[in-house]
Amino acid sequence: MSAEIVNLRKARKVKERADKERRAAENRVLHGRTKAEREREADTKARVRRELDGARRESGDIGSDNGSGGGNGST
Repeated sequence: MSAEIVNLRKARKVKERADKERRAAENRVLHGRTKAEREREADTKARVRRELDGARRESGDIGSDNGSGGGNGST
């Protein structure tokens, strides 16, 4: 009955790499988005902003034609 000989230094390094990868995966889930996701969101926001700005009314347009006939109210 012989046991497998294990190099403790190599075993420690393997364990440290696995721990580091696990922490990195947790951080990616918590904090990260891919560059493509960030760019897609920025493009979408910019497109929506352009559409809204293009459809915006000027402040003088609002209430300029209120349907009162422009008279002084006397008949």
